[in-house]
Amino acid sequence: MRLSRNIIIFIVIAVAAMALFAYFTPATKKPEEISLGEAIAMSRNGEIEETVIDGEQLLMTSTAGTELKTVIGSLSAVDLQELGYIFEEGGPKVKPSGFNWGLLINFLPLILFGGLLFFLFRRAQGANSQAMSFGRSRARLFPAHTPTVTFDDVAGVEEAKQELHEVVEFLKSREKFQKLGARIPKGLLLVGPPGTGKTLLARAIAGEAGVPFFSISGSEFVEMFVGVGASRVRDLFDQAKRNTPCIVFIDEIDAVGRHRGAGLGGGHDEREQTLNQILTEMDGFDTNTNVIILAATNRPDILDPALLRPGRFDRRVILDRPDINGRKAILKVHSNGKPLAESVSLEVLARQTAGFSGADLANLVNEAAIMAARRGKQVIEMQEFEESIDRVIAGPERKSRRISPKEKEITAYHEAGHALVAKMLPNADPVHKISIVARGMSLGHTRQLPTEDRYLMTRSQFNDMVATLLAGHTAEKLIFNETTTGAYDDIERATTLARKMVTEYGMSDKLGPRTFGHKEELIFLGREITEQRNYSEKVAQEIDGEVHNIIQHAYKAAKKILTENKPKLIYVAQKLIAHESLEGEELDLLLNQPVPSPLPEAAATPAPTPAKTTTKTKKAPIIPQPLPKQAPAAPDMA
Repeated sequence: MRLSRNIIIFIVIAVAAMALFAYFTPATKKPEEISLGEAIAMSRNGEIEETVIDGEQLLMTSTAGTELKTVIGSLSAVDLQELGYIFEEGGPKVKPSGFNWGLLINFLPLILFGGLLFFLFRRAQGANSQAMSFGRSRARLFPAHTPTVTFDDVAGVEEAKQELHEVVEFLKSREKFQKLGARIPKGLLLVGPPGTGKTLLARAIAGEAGVPFFSISGSEFVEMFVGVGASRVRDLFDQAKRNTPCIVFIDEIDAVGRHRGAGLGGGHDEREQTLNQILTEMDGFDTNTNVIILAATNRPDILDPALLRPGRFDRRVILDRPDINGRKAILKVHSNGKPLAESVSLEVLARQTAGFSGADLANLVNEAAIMAARRGKQVIEMQEFEESIDRVIAGPERKSRRISPKEKEITAYHEAGHALVAKMLPNADPVHKISIVARGMSLGHTRQLPTEDRYLMTRSQFNDMVATLLAGHTAEKLIFNETTTGAYDDIERATTLARKMVTEYGMSDKLGPRTFGHKEELIFLGREITEQRNYSEKVAQEIDGEVHNIIQHAYKAAKKILTENKPKLIYVAQKLIAHESLEGEELDLLLNQPVPSPLPEAAATPAPTPAKTTTKTKKAPIIPQPLPKQAPAAPDMA
């Protein structure tokens, strides 16, 4: 239908063009035909101004402007003698015959119509060829000599590099393995959170091995036509077998590798047919075929078990978020070629970016370079890196947001409460920066800097974490005798953490080391759609009571600290209002030094606030370190 519509449109355009051409082209008058004798007589009488020989015709223009024509195809000797007079010196000017433009103009409509038909046929042929090429694989082939990244360009994943180095060594010298009867793994699955370098590591393997590298995304197999996915899989593996040894990389394989039989409805599933073809091709390789399959995903839990069995994907290479040494190495890689100031310390930046992935760190360095260029600097200083960390965590500064002095004061006491409680609690992370500059969707944020990378969390640390989260809400109530909506995200996170302590981590004295609730995860409808309650109503009430006790205990601890240190809370808040941001040594000195006496009058008597004071939106995360899935129980908190 689309092709027919295009043909009709082109025909209408062509007809309109020919009509316009015929309308604006003046009609040519045919020359008057005379005999040769009359032409000679007129030439002798001087009535011919110009003569043109056109094949067997003689075209003449009289002095009166009339166009004349005579035929000279068959002439006798006498006529030739008579005709010679016309060409004698001093006779009429003779113009040689040139290209007949009039004939071309007459055939121009026919030429245009023929060109239109040729164009339409070519389009139809291209549509047919495109339709027939749906089953061809769309994998991109990178030849062995193509310059690409190597293992030196990948940092922070040393264990994964060591695992994959065996693949490179096998492709370079497979005889060493075959002498001992070893078989290289046919497939390697790269698993890790987004941004940890799975695709980059696959490119590094291709660069190190020096073999052809096929790259394709899992979503490129599936099309709107049935059977196209399986056909593309067959074509991809046929190309790979013709280019052995080689590497086939399938990015985001969960697009076609999901668990079979989990879809809704009973119809034929094109995705399952594609997966079946992949399973067949991977397990059907000859033992001497050097084709290695790499795949990457951040959802290994939803992959089909047949895809993960030995003989297909033999190994899982885990790429986790980098530790402090890995972050330092990644920052070094991304800062190569960029002018850094002497004051820039990559180790300090690595400690401040706990929980960052490799992609986050690359973005961090790039944002710092952009910020330095915007300010007209020749080198990137530590100030740009510090601001880039805040930009990645909490978002860009919103200088255009107008905040009233009262809301600014409430935000200052809120963030000062977080900082002071975190300073006083023994198991809380040290506070690195507090700010009341609006960023993203928050009016302010407090950033804590863990002293080390943690993989286990204790009960005492969780309790102090909940108290720190509730400190902002407690400070508002203590100073203004009123609460605001600015603490809703803190309260939500504190409640979620307390419930996990009871239902998942077994950190309840009353309920003991048990887990409560079985989460139902449907692959195509989302994760944690429902929770199956495998406990009674009485236990549910006890869970709510334990969660309430944890939150109340943390709230009382935060209130006690802020009440006993109220002068320091007011002092820190007033300093924060004056400077808007406090960080590093300046903040440590402010929290450690005694409060000067007496306090300024404005700080000693903060004004009360009305019932509705602020509409503060979601706060930026206070603790960037991600929580582990499980943590062992710790001794009871004193």
